[in-house]
Order: sequence, then structure tokens, then C-alpha cells
Amino acid sequence: MIQVQVANQQTALAIDRRRLCRAVRRILRDESIAEARVSLAIVDDPTIRRLHRRFLARDHATDVLSFTLERSAGLLEGEVVVSAQTAYRIAGRFGWSPADELLLYVIHGTLHLIGLEDGSPRGRAKMRASERHYLAKFGLEPPVAPGPARRRKTGPAPRRPRSRGRSGGR
Repeated sequence: MIQVQVANQQTALAIDRRRLCRAVRRILRDESIAEARVSLAIVDDPTIRRLHRRFLARDHATDVLSFTLERSAGLLEGEVVVSAQTAYRIAGRFGWSPADELLLYVIHGTLHLIGLEDGSPRGRAKMRASERHYLAKFGLEPPVAPGPARRRKTGPAPRRPRSRGRSGGR
């Protein structure tokens, strides 16, 4: 069973929880992941900035962070944190709605959970193709080169001690 829990901790943007959960579930099912627990947190810029600083030592707001808690043959457990405030601020630059920008962040973060990386040209190309594929499932075509990395380069995920309950991040 795939469980997706949504925590909306912001007020910048109305959230379509069902749409975001459908995106996570579709990606996991397409990857033949039958057992998963994913926490999706929709936050504001100050919150994501604190997390970004704490886990990646980067002192600025970002669009999405992913944390893989457990990945085994039978289970995927992870967290995706997205900034609705960033989606609201950025969407107009690319000619689509903040809700669609936020959906892109959720798709991108979930793709990180299943193991896609975008730190190399080859990885970026695969990530962008996957983003386009899943956006199309929602009737969307990115107005420009898709993906949160279109605005900034990201590096490999550091590991967080298991005893703290999480590992990894973007």
C-alpha cells in the first residue's frame, strides 16, 4: 500500500492535496513500488531555508528537498518538502500557475526518492525527461526547460544519521 501524508504548513497558496498525492502515487506505482510511506510537507520560504541550511549547509530558500528514510526491496519511506511561497513567486516567470509549479516540485522530489539524481548532465537529462513524462499525465507541458534545477545547480545529497529518523536531501 502506498500512503501519502500531506502537511500544509503555509498560507501563500491553496493546495490541491489529491492532485499532489496522485502524482506521488503514480510515480511510485510506475516504479513498481508497492509499499511506501511518503510525507509531503508544503512549507514557506523561511521554513525551507532553515531545512536547507541545516541539512545541506546552504543558507537560502530552495524549491524542494527530499529525504529518503528507508529504501529496501519491499519498502520506500521518505519525505518531500516543497515551498509554496517559492512556487507562487516563480510560476509567473515561466507562464504557468503556482499550483502547476508546486506540482513540478512534488514530482521532482519524488523522483529523487526513487533514486533519480540531477547532478550530472546525463542525470539532469533523465530527470527532465521523467518530469515531462509525469507532468503530461496531468495534461501539462512545461513552458520552459522543466525542473527546479533550471534555476540553480544542486549537488549530491548528504547523509543524515539514521538515529535522527532521516537521511539524504537535495
